[in-house]
Amino acid sequence: MAGRNGRTVRDLRRANRTAVLQRLYFDGPLSRFELGPATGLSSGSVSNVVADLVADGLVEEAGSVDSDGGRPRTLLRVAPASGHMIGVDVGETRVRVELFDLTLTELARAERPLTQQGYDVEVIVGHIRDGIAEVLAAAGLPPGRLLGAGIGVPGIVEHTQDRGAVVHGQTIGWDAVPLEALLRAGSPLPDTVPHFIDNGAKTLGQAEMWFGAGRGARNAVVVLFGSGVGASLVTPEVEQGRAVEWGHLTVRVRGRRCRCGALGCLEAYAGAESLLARWREEGGSVPGGADEETALTTMLAAAYPPRGEAPDPVALAVLEETAEYLGAGLSDLINLFQPERILIGGWAGLQLGTRFLPAVRRHAVSYALRHPAQKVTVDLGRLGPDAVTVGAAILPLADFFARGGRRPEPAPEYPVPAWRTALEERAPH
Repeated sequence: MAGRNGRTVRDLRRANRTAVLQRLYFDGPLSRFELGPATGLSSGSVSNVVADLVADGLVEEAGSVDSDGGRPRTLLRVAPASGHMIGVDVGETRVRVELFDLTLTELARAERPLTQQGYDVEVIVGHIRDGIAEVLAAAGLPPGRLLGAGIGVPGIVEHTQDRGAVVHGQTIGWDAVPLEALLRAGSPLPDTVPHFIDNGAKTLGQAEMWFGAGRGARNAVVVLFGSGVGASLVTPEVEQGRAVEWGHLTVRVRGRRCRCGALGCLEAYAGAESLLARWREEGGSVPGGADEETALTTMLAAAYPPRGEAPDPVALAVLEETAEYLGAGLSDLINLFQPERILIGGWAGLQLGTRFLPAVRRHAVSYALRHPAQKVTVDLGRLGPDAVTVGAAILPLADFFARGGRRPEPAPEYPVPAWRTALEERAPH
C-alpha cells in the first residue's frame, strides 16, 4: 500500500535499513542509542531494523561502552564477511582486479600487464574474466557470494536498455563496445551477480570522496592523471560524481595532436604519454622497452637528482611546462565549477607527487579568477594506486546500500554482439 507521497511500507523499510547500514558503515561501531539521532529514526524503528540486520548476518556486536548510570551499551558494526565485491581497473599499463570484503579490506588481487595488444577488446575482456576467476580461487570464495563486480574503464560509458553498459573510448579505439554483454558471455559469475561499469576517473572520485581526501567536501573535483587525464565532478546535485572529459578541452589552437585525434587538447600536453614524448623529442634518454611508469621514474630522477647533482635541464623544462599546462587546466575547473577541493590521483599524479604540486597550485591560481581561486585547495589524493579499484568496488557496494542490504536481482540477459558470435564460429575447435 502506498502513502500520500507514493512510498510503500516496503520502500520505508528499505530506506530505514539503508540509513542504519550506512551510519554503522561510515561512523561505527555505534550503539542502538547513538543510532537514533544519527539516522533520525525512533528507538523502536532502530531496534526493529537492527534486529533484521543482525538476523540477516549484516550487523554484529563489537563490544560495549559504559552508559551514564545504566547498563553498558552494546556496540554494533557492519559484519566484514557478510558481503564481498570485486573492483577492476582497466588502466593504461595493466588490468588490476581486487577482491574486497564488505569493509573494503583487500582479500586477493590479480594483475595483467597490457603489452603490444594494448586495448584489444577481446584481450581486455579475457583479462577481466581471468582476473575475477583468479581472485575468487585465491580467496576460496564461491562466485555467488559476490554483491557484484565494479569495472572502471577509460572513455564515456553509456547505460542502455538493450545492451547494458556500452563504452565509447575514442582514445583507445573503442567505438560503442558493449562491454557488459561481452563480460556476461562466458563470465565466471552467475546471473545473480551484476557487473557495474563506469568511467575510471569517476570511480577514482567515488573512492576519494568516500574514504580519502574528499571526505566532508560538498563540491570537489578529483583528477585522474595517468597516460592521459580525466576528472570527476562531485556536487550536492551529483553526489555519485559525474565524469567530465577534461583532458579534451582545447588549450592550444592548432596545437599538438592528441591521441583522440583532435589538435591542442590538454591531454596532448599534460598526460604522461605526451610528457614523455616531448622529453624524447628534446633528446631525453628513456631505457629501451621501458613502460610508461618506468620511463616517468627515469625522467623524474633526471629532473630531480640527489642533492649535489645537477638536474637534466631538458627534463626539468618539460616538467615545468607540464605543470603550467596542468595548472591552467585546473583553472578551467575552478572557474567552471568553483569546487572546494581539487584532488590529484592516478599513477602519474602519485609519481610526480609533492615535488610537482606547488608549481601546479601556483599556475592554477594565477590562471583562475581570484574569488573561486581563494576558496579552493589543490592536494594529492590519499588512496594511492588502488584508488580506481576501490572506487570500482564501491559501485556494487552503493547499490547494496540502496537496496537496504538486499542482494541484487538476477542480471538481465543482453544479446552477444554479432561480430563476437562470428569470431567464435570461425575459431578452430
